[in-house]
Amino acid sequence: MAAARTGLAAWGLAAAVLLLAGCAAPLRQGAQDGATASSWSGRLALQVQDDARQSFSAAFELRGRPEAGELRLFNPLGGTAGVLTWSPGRAVLETGGQTRQAASLEELVAQATGSPIPVTALFDWLAGIDTPVPGWKADLEQLAQGRIRAQRLAPPPLADLRVVLDR
Repeated sequence: MAAARTGLAAWGLAAAVLLLAGCAAPLRQGAQDGATASSWSGRLALQVQDDARQSFSAAFELRGRPEAGELRLFNPLGGTAGVLTWSPGRAVLETGGQTRQAASLEELVAQATGSPIPVTALFDWLAGIDTPVPGWKADLEQLAQGRIRAQRLAPPPLADLRVVLDR
């Protein structure tokens, strides 16, 4: 059971962070600590091409910016599956009664997934800015329709993320 929870926490974090790789028009913008913060919500599906060929889907709400924010993932019945929060000097993931902490969002993501994720570029992609990142390909072409796709091509494992935003 503990291994299943650890796996769920890792996949919850992986899905949460890979979700950030999507590219979408923000639903709302406002000032937060002197910087622009945005909000997005919708559904995401993630397939990872590792030995287990794992997949994950969830509803989500994302608020914030690369420096500080919150991502909530919801199960099919609407219950909270996980909450990822971050601020300068701290990142916390809570899933299934377990808490995992790190000094930064990047560090927490690397711990949970075994791979670094370009958080600043991910928020650029969400804002519709096609910032290049080695190993990643973000498809911003269907941004106006609220559909996005992001692929991690290197390093392995390959990952395919699809996001449909609430309208």
